Amino acid sequence: MAVQPTAVPHPQDAEYEDLLGLWAELESGLSTLLLRPRQVAEFPHKVRQYDRWMQDLLQHDMDTGLYLLYQLAANRTLGYSSAHALVCGVLCHVLAAEMALPQAERDSLVGAALTMNLSMTALQNRLAEQTEAPGAEQKEQIDAHAQTGSMLLGRLGVGDADWLQVVALHHESLPSAALETLPPVQRLARILQVVDRYAAMISPRKSRAARSVIETVRAMLGRGDVAREAAGMALVRAVGLCPPGSFVRLDSGEVALVLRRGRQANHPLVATVLGRSGDKLMTPRLQRIGHGGPAIQSALTPELLRNRVRINHQALLRQGLQAERTHAA
Repeated sequence: MAVQPTAVPHPQDAEYEDLLGLWAELESGLSTLLLRPRQVAEFPHKVRQYDRWMQDLLQHDMDTGLYLLYQLAANRTLGYSSAHALVCGVLCHVLAAEMALPQAERDSLVGAALTMNLSMTALQNRLAEQTEAPGAEQKEQIDAHAQTGSMLLGRLGVGDADWLQVVALHHESLPSAALETLPPVQRLARILQVVDRYAAMISPRKSRAARSVIETVRAMLGRGDVAREAAGMALVRAVGLCPPGSFVRLDSGEVALVLRRGRQANHPLVATVLGRSGDKLMTPRLQRIGHGGPAIQSALTPELLRNRVRINHQALLRQGLQAERTHAA
């Protein structure tokens, strides 16, 4: 099984494929952990190890981490379960910081995010690849997975009661009330429910297309569920309305790829990749939304662009980081 690297290279000193490789190694190791949990010695320690590895990568460069994960979520069905777990773990981590959760709550929340589907990892991978609706036996396993996953985690040595309860509750109907008024376990479970649904909606499956990030946010908000709306708005504040790694159409008619977050949720740094007439630009043009230039008109799903544009992610990420440093200087 992969182990945590001793050091993370700085982007000034290393190629971005090294950073991409570290995220890929993390996701691969997490996949092994989730698929064969009974073969893992000191399972809770291993989960915490992957959590620390994730935090190291995000501390190194949060925007690049979000970019790579949104690309992973939007372009992958093979090995869906571990990719989904990693995306949810990252989003819970950034939400915990945005909402100033106590460290113990943050740890329980991220542990639950990484392991909530432990009892159906292989099934979740199959469901992402199949085009037909789940069969009766699959539905039974889906319906039971929260409780069976919590019990399995307990047998594997997880002693954090909040972690176990959040996993058990992550599909239960819970009170719609201000998050700060809920007991800690219910508060964390409501946050995880929002993150789980958000990550699932932006991810494609063979049976359905992904939704755009703006469609996903709209689906979470405006339905009178106070807890869900509070968590959803905190998520938008933390990662942006259109996070790094997502495609957008500008009101100029151009199509752009979001590279880095801005100080406001709707003011990211983007790279224009298609012109007004849909032609590919030979050199993507970087611009900051909300600074006298075009505004975001809508978010797009990667399927709409898959055969129209090839992205040199490494080059764009480097350019985005340089533009960020120049802007901050």
